[in-house]
Amino acid sequence: MTIEEREHGSLVTHALARDTLSRLRSVETEQVAFRKGLVKLGRICGYEIIDGAMETEYVAVETPLAETTGERVTGLEDVVIVTVLRAATPFVEGLLKAFPHAKQGVISAGRDEAAGMDAEGAFPISVDYVKLPDLRPTDTVIVADPMLATGSTMCAVLERVLEGTPDPEHLFVLSAVSAPSGLLRIEEAFPEADLLTVSVDDRLDDDGFIVPGLGDAGDRAFHTE
Repeated sequence: MTIEEREHGSLVTHALARDTLSRLRSVETEQVAFRKGLVKLGRICGYEIIDGAMETEYVAVETPLAETTGERVTGLEDVVIVTVLRAATPFVEGLLKAFPHAKQGVISAGRDEAAGMDAEGAFPISVDYVKLPDLRPTDTVIVADPMLATGSTMCAVLERVLEGTPDPEHLFVLSAVSAPSGLLRIEEAFPEADLLTVSVDDRLDDDGFIVPGLGDAGDRAFHTE
């Protein structure tokens, strides 16, 4: 298994995940390649979640020559993936290749850039749209956003996801790149969440952007300014 536990959250260390992230970081990676890279990274992370958190069961298998025993992953139909619009759209496209039967939820949430960070390093968050399936205690919930900076947006999203619902069996917060302060904020506010990322970067700059990061994932994926 290529998931390593760290002080705040866990790190996907799969070689292909690291390779893909390095290509995403490059300023020379253009829109189509960037979007495809996010899809690929989502698929890799999905497989790592399956390998690291989901159980298997033994089943009888009839081959063309004989009966044997095989293994099947359990719980693949009890997965809920929540997309944080808009940058997570291609990231989740990759996750769905690992979890094709997952139920999906969508939350549109974003920080008020004009307001700036407060003294505690958080932004005010606007949540404009929420559409979620009903959650069950047997569900594995994956909330995906490729960039986890201050953690302000993700905290607002998790409040909506968990509001008035039973605790799911597993709750993953999945990102491609994270800042240490954002991971700490979510860990303190939602200790029940498993934080999973491909990289914990150095810091946030004065505007709340991850350094070295990979730029604005939404703009780079959708070719906007």
